[in-house]
Amino acid sequence: MRPALSVALLLALPLPAGAASYDCTLPTLSPNERVICQTRDLNDMDVEMATMFRLLSGLFGMGMRGAMQDAQHEWLQGRMACGTDIPCIRNAYRQRIDALQAIYDGIDRPI
Repeated sequence: MRPALSVALLLALPLPAGAASYDCTLPTLSPNERVICQTRDLNDMDVEMATMFRLLSGLFGMGMRGAMQDAQHEWLQGRMACGTDIPCIRNAYRQRIDALQAIYDGIDRPI
C-alpha cells in the first residue's frame, strides 16, 4: 500500500483497532460474518477494506461512487458465498483491497 494512502486510512479510521466494520455482537450475523469476527487477520482485512471504501467513496461524485457501491455489493455477495471457508474469504478480501488500491492509484492527484 502506498504511504499516502496508509496515512489517509489511519486518519480516516473511526473504528477501534481490531473491530470488524460491523457489530460482531449481533445475534443475526451470518456464519460468514462470525468467522470474520473470530479470525484476527480477516477482521483486520475487513476494517482495512471498509476504511479504504469509505475514504475513496468520499473522493468521487455520484456516478463513480454509485459504480463503486455496485461493485462493493457484488463483492460482498461473492464473499458471503465463501461461507466459512477462511482461505476463500481471505482471497476475496485481498482481491477487493487490490481493486480499491487500483482505484486510488488511478487518481490523477492522490491525496
